[in-house]
Amino acid sequence: MSESLVVQGRAVTAQDLDRLRALVAAHPHWSRRRLSEAVCAEWDWRNAAGRLKDMATRTLLGKLEARGLITLPARRRIASNRMAARPVPTRVWDLTPLACALREVGPLVVEEVSRDRSARADVAAALSAFHYLGSRGTVGENLQYTIRDQAGRLLACLLFGSAAWTCRTRDAVIGWTPAQRAAHLSLLTNNTRFLILPFVKVPHLASWILGRVLRQLSDDWQQKYGHPIALVETFVERDRFRGTSYAAANWIRLGATTGRSRQDRYTTLHVPVKDVHVYPLCPDFRQVLCA
Repeated sequence: MSESLVVQGRAVTAQDLDRLRALVAAHPHWSRRRLSEAVCAEWDWRNAAGRLKDMATRTLLGKLEARGLITLPARRRIASNRMAARPVPTRVWDLTPLACALREVGPLVVEEVSRDRSARADVAAALSAFHYLGSRGTVGENLQYTIRDQAGRLLACLLFGSAAWTCRTRDAVIGWTPAQRAAHLSLLTNNTRFLILPFVKVPHLASWILGRVLRQLSDDWQQKYGHPIALVETFVERDRFRGTSYAAANWIRLGATTGRSRQDRYTTLHVPVKDVHVYPLCPDFRQVLCA
């Protein structure tokens, strides 16, 4: 290989591959985790907030092996979805109906809780109990929000995580090249979950929440990860929802997905078609993402 290739957003050269092979040969007793930690530290591969990107390194090594470029140590245990296997906390929910106009709800408390273990457990429990996709945790950079009333009762929650690597409709609107996408995908985030608990029947609350959270999302991301967010995306399963709340909050519907999953490497998985909605957090998002 005479030129570098881009994997997991990082350029990998022939010298990098030689070094990886040498590390594996020199430390045959290392686990895949130990290897990825050593490689990440040697590369000093950090995010904008200065944290080592160990999980990204592990994913990169796996992709290199899948391409036949390196051979990793044998797995020491069967791979599993650790997020799905993690026990989900349970809660006893107050299901007393809340049905009134938005102005009658009273002051609402919106908090970013990704670093609050107790609040994260509340979010996981609510998603597990009431969201049709359940709670599978978050991977990579992420933020989590709760919306509570004055008494602290949880009314709604939202999760934002890694954007889809590719989305034909979105990528066409942005107009970026594969190299630009690899360099700037971290400036996008995906609203992976949005739940209003089923006892809450307050018209216009959903669009209010979306507007309120998006006003602070980029600043919160900057504070946690050291970089802003330029564009937010979400995928709305069209057989279940119409996306009314996103439209009311001025999100832009771009089109629909092709019915493939982000895990579909071989074009064999068929998933529900989803409408693609985006919300720019800066007016020049195309210039930022195509820089």
